Amino acid sequence: MTPQYWMQATEELSQNDLILKRLIECFVEEKLVSGACAFTTLARSIVGQQISVKAADSVWKRIISSSPKFTPSFILQSNDDLLRSCGLSGQKVVYLRDLAQYFSQTLKPEQAWNQLSDQELISELTQIKGIGRWTAEMFLIFHMQRPDIFPLDDIGLQRAISRFYNNNQPVDKKMMNAIALPWRPWRTVATWYLWRALDPLPVEY
Repeated sequence: MTPQYWMQATEELSQNDLILKRLIECFVEEKLVSGACAFTTLARSIVGQQISVKAADSVWKRIISSSPKFTPSFILQSNDDLLRSCGLSGQKVVYLRDLAQYFSQTLKPEQAWNQLSDQELISELTQIKGIGRWTAEMFLIFHMQRPDIFPLDDIGLQRAISRFYNNNQPVDKKMMNAIALPWRPWRTVATWYLWRALDPLPVEY
């Protein structure tokens, strides 16, 4: 599912930022898509921590191929050797088990999440072991499809802003926030296009 706001966001971003206008035109047929359940999105975000998009995609495919259905029960019932053979570190196995335990004990958490602001939801999610701010932000972008998430700690976003807005020179958070100010309230969409301009595959979680 693509966010209903996507067309409006791309139009307004194109009007306000010539660099984004060119990037949007390069990938005019592509959009952020969310098709996974909440558990799968968070699990995939954990898998993607601190590794490249390509490496994360490879590990995720091995995990999926090892299970006919990816569920909290699958993670809780699988032994460590199976999960690590898919390319997961021991720490990520622990994180996935804690996430699976949370979902097995919490009935329909999204009903409550929908009522929370972005920051409130980030605070709620980061109480789960292995979910830091970056992982929570990926969840808000890809599953909740919140329109104005700006993951300052994301290395890909930092690289893209450096390349397209600062002549490949390093950028700090203050500069990133200043550059992104005209993108509000659509910083999620701007971030997605900046990612897309760097990676051979669309980022997915």
